[in-house]
Order: sequence, then C-alpha cells, then structure tokens
Amino acid sequence: MPAATSLGLPNVRGRVPLLAGLAIDSFGGGCAGPLLLLFFNKVAGIQLGTAGLMLTIATLFSIAAPAAVGVVIDRVGPRNIVVAAQFGQGLAFTGFFFGRSVWVLFLCSLVMTTGQRVFWSAIFSLLADVADEGERDKWFGLGGMMQAGGLALGALVAGWLLAIGGDAPFLVAMAVNAVTFYVAGLLLLRLHPSHHERTNQDTGPAPLLRKDRTFLVLIGANTLLALCTMMLGVGVPVYVTEALTVPKWLVGVLIAATAVVLATGQTLVVRHTERRRRTNVMVVAGITYAVWAVLMALQVHIPAGWVVPVLVLATACYAFADVLHAATNNALSAAVSPVIGRGKYLSYWQYSFAFSSVLAPGFFAQLFEVQHELPWVVLAGLALVASLTIYVLARVAPRLSSARI
Repeated sequence: MPAATSLGLPNVRGRVPLLAGLAIDSFGGGCAGPLLLLFFNKVAGIQLGTAGLMLTIATLFSIAAPAAVGVVIDRVGPRNIVVAAQFGQGLAFTGFFFGRSVWVLFLCSLVMTTGQRVFWSAIFSLLADVADEGERDKWFGLGGMMQAGGLALGALVAGWLLAIGGDAPFLVAMAVNAVTFYVAGLLLLRLHPSHHERTNQDTGPAPLLRKDRTFLVLIGANTLLALCTMMLGVGVPVYVTEALTVPKWLVGVLIAATAVVLATGQTLVVRHTERRRRTNVMVVAGITYAVWAVLMALQVHIPAGWVVPVLVLATACYAFADVLHAATNNALSAAVSPVIGRGKYLSYWQYSFAFSSVLAPGFFAQLFEVQHELPWVVLAGLALVASLTIYVLARVAPRLSSARI
C-alpha cells in the first residue's frame, strides 16, 4: 500500500501552493493572534476592556460576510475570494503595525475580522474544487492538518517573543502576520486554473437555501457541536484556573496536546471513516463531546488526587471528538449541497461557527457564575441534542442517509 494511501493523503500534485499557503497563513495567525490584545494594551496604550470591546464589535460586524460571499462565490470562484481575504487581512495587520489611534486600529480590526470570516466562508469550497474525484474528505482533512500545524508552530514563536519583553515582540508579530498573509495570497495566485476552476456544465437556477429545511436544521445541529469546539479555548482555561486546584501551566499542555492531535490525525481519521456514513461519524463526535463535558463537570466533585488523571481523560475524549468533527463536518455539508449553488451552501455552513464563536464567551461566563460545573452539564445536553438531530435527519432525508464518499 502506498504511503500516501496508508496515511489517508489525497493527490496533491499541482496543488502544493494551496497547502503551503494554508500552513504559512496559519503560522502567522498563531504568532500574532495570542498577542493581539496585548499589542493593543502595551503598544497602542488601549485598556484591555476597551480593546476587547473593539474586537467584539468588529466581529459582530463581520457576521454578514458569509451571506455576502454566498451571493458571489459561484460566479467569481472561491480561489479569488480567498486571495482577496488574504490580502485584506495583510493590509489590516500592516495597519496594526503602523497605527496607534483607537479609530485606525478599530478600522483595521474590522478589516481583519471580515477577512477572517470571508476566508472561512470560501476556503472549503476551494478545497472541494481542487479535490480529485472521491478525495474531497481527504482534502478537508489535509487542509485542517496544515492549518493546525502552522498554528501550533506560530503559537510556539509567540511564546518565545513574549519572553523577550518590550514593544518589539508585538511589532514583530504584527509584521510577520502581515507578510504571511501576502505570501499566502501570492501562492494561491499560482494555483493552476485546472485545479480550481469548475468544469461543471450544469445550468439552471440554484436551489433556494432558505427553503432547504434539512440543510438549515443541519446548520443548527452543527452550531451546537461547534459550540463544543469553542469551549477548549474559552471555557477550559477559566475552569481549570478558577475552579480546580491544579497547576495553571496544565492548561497550555492540554491545549497543545489537542492541537498536535488535530495537526496529525485528520487524514488518518478520514482513511478509517470514509466508507462510513458521515452522519454517523458526526453522531459519534457529538456523543463523545457529551462524555467530555460530563467528565469536566465531575472535576469539582471528585477527590483531588483524581483531578489530573480525569482531566487528561476528558481532554483525550475532546481530542477524539474534535478530530472526528473537524474531518467530517465540512465534508458532510459539501456532500449534501447541490452541485449548482454549492459555494453558497458552504458559505452559509460557516454560520454554525460564526454563531458559536459569538455565543461561546457569554454562554460559559453566565453559567459559570451560577455554578462552576453548570456550563459543562448544559453543553453535554446540547451535544446530545445535536447528535439526536443528525441521527433523525439521516433517517428522514435520503440525501443525508447516503452521504458517503
């Protein structure tokens, strides 16, 4: 068996610029993302509360991006939209490097968050277009691995920069991220037309997405699963440091370990699940997320000596669920989307992640203040609701029940 096949890798010939662009882009994001709030505070002299509010408002403005992308993506092509998003984000971080006033930084934040949303609204359509017949799932998995690997490496560099001290590390991070966006955009421009231009000759109007109840319910179910994915970065650091009596450095170890699983395991998961129904894989992911949440809730009720082992077990459950979900959810949405209008469908699919990213901080914080384990209990229930919803949909909607490669 060829090594590529055994590892679940697709045919990448002629498409290396796309993979390199994804890795380079994510490296810059991993380097600058963790330092952005501190940059606003330390370099620009903006209070953390004001900086956080500024980013929140900018993120809310970007919510319209997937709908806007959905209108044009099937006409102009996902490659061109992704390239525009990369250059736009590069301009935003160039502005961060030079700008110091609140209004300039807010404008740059608005361009940055909109560019991020546009990128995520188009990148999976591009991955679907470059994939050879029968390899779409593998491309989604490999794309996710390249991004996770670049992000983890960038985060290590961010930690090294923080150890230097002074303003220079923050400015270096902003400059590096700007350059990586420009380089990623230029690499994508080198992608040969045969690997991203659609040759489908079907004509006719695209289906009305707002009338596609099956797909809209599926977006709702995936929003609940996406909320689970957000909790590793939003909820776990607060819960571990404020509710548990364990070393604070453990948070970084758990998150890094999960990133390694995502960076190395997605294509292997695809190889072992590609002959199974994607809906069944999603159901298993939801159930495993629920197990993870229950184990997290139990942390405040078990003897102190068991906390770290159970925390490690819980994180292993999360990593397993997350790699299943990451490797499958976009492939499922692509499989059930119509050929005509697929780009629009995949753009709107990203609303599940947009909504969950907006909901996650408030969801966790409000429930955590009531009772420390309450967010995890509710999250477990929501994950099971998502699994049940997908299970039922797969049995009443023929296009879901046959959603395999």
